[in-house]
Amino acid sequence: MPESPAAVDVPPRTGSGTARPPRRIALARLRDFALVPGIIAIAVVGQLVNPVFLQYDNVINILQTMSEIALLVLAQTMVLVVGKMDLSLESTFGLAPGVAAWLTIGGGHSLGLLPSWTAVPVVLLVGVVVGALNALLIVRFGLSGFVVTLGMLIVLRGLLTGISGGQTFFGLPDSVLYLGTTLWAGIPASIWICVLLFAGGIVLLGYTRFGRSLYAIGGNEDAAKAAGIRTDRIVWIVLIGASVLAALGGLLLSGRLASVAAAQGNGYIFTVFAAAVIGGVSLNGGRGTLFGAFTGILLLYMIQNVLTLAGVPAQWIGALNGAIILIALVMSRITSGKRQT
Repeated sequence: MPESPAAVDVPPRTGSGTARPPRRIALARLRDFALVPGIIAIAVVGQLVNPVFLQYDNVINILQTMSEIALLVLAQTMVLVVGKMDLSLESTFGLAPGVAAWLTIGGGHSLGLLPSWTAVPVVLLVGVVVGALNALLIVRFGLSGFVVTLGMLIVLRGLLTGISGGQTFFGLPDSVLYLGTTLWAGIPASIWICVLLFAGGIVLLGYTRFGRSLYAIGGNEDAAKAAGIRTDRIVWIVLIGASVLAALGGLLLSGRLASVAAAQGNGYIFTVFAAAVIGGVSLNGGRGTLFGAFTGILLLYMIQNVLTLAGVPAQWIGALNGAIILIALVMSRITSGKRQT
């Protein structure tokens, strides 16, 4: 997998003038695969705990339930790489399909003002609006990304509770149900969408000028500006794109469950950060890859599935995610030698 451009060093030259690749480059390339042995180990442990673990239906269940929140991980990883942070993604995950349900279905707290076919465009439009508001406050007005998105998280969560009356939306349009329930080549569409988006993101970050600009901005925004990179425009694109991905993830979950709960997405941001951090994404910006983030969320969901099959109460999963974040931060501090800020 391509390494983070910010981690690339200029190869030192020997006395004969030939370039000698530094050891750090090799280590950076291997860092993307750091969780692969752990994934294999968890697969072995899971099979020993319960022979159901590696059966086709259980593997598909893990991948499908993971695919929805994996889009949040994809979104957050791009935001972190550019040196920002978006806490509001989990609320966009719930509000976007909630607004679509509110506007397209009738009865109860719903308005039913729009035809059912508009549900999916409304979901994506809500993502665009939320991302644009975040970008406006962060980029245009220069406010703290952490504080802005924390405030936005609270506002969006309140809006979803308000329009739903604290109840769950049912009777969703077929256009919403389609992506969450249909099969493409015998595999849930949400899995295909997740894999394709991650593959596209890996190419975008690792092999395009836009991707290199993200790492440059996250590594040193002032230097990126001096190099002629249009930093503000790129941050706008990333924040809006991240919110659209969060809205799409919420659409997939709502389609699979055929409902939108008033609390949809609440607490997901902790799992998202856990996956990103253990996947090698730096909270300081400019470092990390989407492949690493993908292996991070995959490992977390495999662990959760093993614990479920072993009969461990679900309440312990939150504590596990928190412990994983702390351990990953300590390991990152030790291996990188840089203080976390």
